[in-house]
Amino acid sequence: RNIHQKKRKFEMGRPAVLCKIGAKRVRAVRCRGGNMKYRGLRIDAGNFAWGSENCTKKVRILDVVYNATSNELVRTKTLTKNSIVQIDAQPYLQWYLKKYGVDLRKKGKGAKKEAGKDGKEEEEVEKKSRHVIFKLKAREAKQKMDPAVEDQFQSGRLLASVASRPGQSGRCDGYVLEGEELTFYKKKLEKKKKA
Repeated sequence: RNIHQKKRKFEMGRPAVLCKIGAKRVRAVRCRGGNMKYRGLRIDAGNFAWGSENCTKKVRILDVVYNATSNELVRTKTLTKNSIVQIDAQPYLQWYLKKYGVDLRKKGKGAKKEAGKDGKEEEEVEKKSRHVIFKLKAREAKQKMDPAVEDQFQSGRLLASVASRPGQSGRCDGYVLEGEELTFYKKKLEKKKKA
C-alpha cells in the first residue's frame, strides 16, 4: 500500500550557495528552531592557521586552484569546504621576520644580512638589544621549515585548504598546506597543468 503525504517543512532543502571570491557579502537565513545560518555569497578573506608555527592570520584569498569535486568549481572560483586556495603570504612573512629575524623572501644564508640594506630597516636592526638578538638566535637554531613551504614564500602566495563551510557559516577559514598534504596537492596541480 503506497502511503502518500504532502511535502513537509522539515524535509525542505535550499539551493546551493556556490560562494565566490569577492567583496564580503553574507546573508542571514532563519532555520528550523529559530537558528541562523550565514550564507557567504562572496568572501575575500579568512583566518588561516599555519600549523607547524602555531600562527593564525587573517589573509586575503587570491585564487581557487584545486577542488576534488569538480574542475568547474575551480574555473568559476567557487569556495567550498576543502577547496585548495592560494592565499597572500605577506602577514606570515611579517610575523616570521619579527619572531625569528629572518626574511623568508630572501633565500639562503644572506637573508639576515640583506634585511639591513634599506636605511629604515638598518635603524630597526640597530635598535635590537643584545638580549633580543640572542633570543632570536636561539629561536632560529631550533627552527626547522619545510623546504616546499619555504619555496612558496618566494612567490608571495601559499597553498591552503578551506576547513569551514562558507555557505553555512559565512566564513572562509582554513589552514596552510604542509608536509605530505602539500606534496599530494602539488602533484595534483602538476598533473592538471600537463593535461
